[in-house]
Amino acid sequence: MGVFVFLPLVLPLTAWPIARLAEQHLHPRAATLLLTGAAAVLAVCSTLCLALLMVVGTAQLPGNPLPDGWSDPEVREAVPYDEVLGVAAIPVLNAVAGGCALTLWRHHRMRRRLRRALDGLPGSQVAVLPDGTPYAHALPGGRGRIVVSAGMLAALQPRERRALFAHERVHLTARHHRYLLLVQLAARANPFLRPLRTAVLYGAERWADEEAARTVGDRRLVARAIGKAALVSAPAPAPAFPGFASPGPVPRRVRALLAPAPPARVWPPARTAAGLAAWAAAMGTAASAFSSANAAVALFLVLQAATPL
Repeated sequence: MGVFVFLPLVLPLTAWPIARLAEQHLHPRAATLLLTGAAAVLAVCSTLCLALLMVVGTAQLPGNPLPDGWSDPEVREAVPYDEVLGVAAIPVLNAVAGGCALTLWRHHRMRRRLRRALDGLPGSQVAVLPDGTPYAHALPGGRGRIVVSAGMLAALQPRERRALFAHERVHLTARHHRYLLLVQLAARANPFLRPLRTAVLYGAERWADEEAARTVGDRRLVARAIGKAALVSAPAPAPAFPGFASPGPVPRRVRALLAPAPPARVWPPARTAAGLAAWAAAMGTAASAFSSANAAVALFLVLQAATPL
């Protein structure tokens, strides 16, 4: 395995530049898909390498549940190991597993709370709550629904309401909650992936903004609706998925909507800063996958030879 086992732990750093540049040079849909995919691969690879470090580094410790052949001196010479790092990987892996389990549990609990919160309301896609506090957000699950308060409807003009509904509807039809869940799990697995989580949260909002502008045919109208909704909105008392009830960095979103529509390209030109950052992120992700696969296969072959039938 050698040094290859350590690379996936730090290679997420190669994705930091594109996490910021993607929002300026890629369509939000492409940026969201690209960053989510990179975060998922990098998180899986770093977690796998932590597990390899633990297995190799603790094979000679008394009381370990591994086969005796794995601690044979010839095996230890063939597979570089460090007992300190192996032991240290145990609590780190426990923290990763616990953080991911907590995120999934909160996601599941939120889905149950959402179903209970909407019990008794009409089955239409838009659920209007008789609440004077202005708020609106999407609630995924099943066909998905848009929850909006009477206070928010009163604060917006009819055309602005249409823009707001178009924005929230994109969150549902594009299944943005799945991307948000993936990057949250990835950030739990490796803290170096937190910038990608932030970028995906912003990218999902911008994706919904652009699709809403295309639907209503007026970018300024969507910008005005978003700005007004953000000014009057309050935290939603009804449950909401993380990221769906937050307007995000509204000034940047409004500024982007007042500018021309972003290019539809899925990859920036190679000779630009964004292109170089995208290729660096792609190479870092590929190197992480290769390093973890190389370490896993090497360890498997050595330990298979050392394990008696």
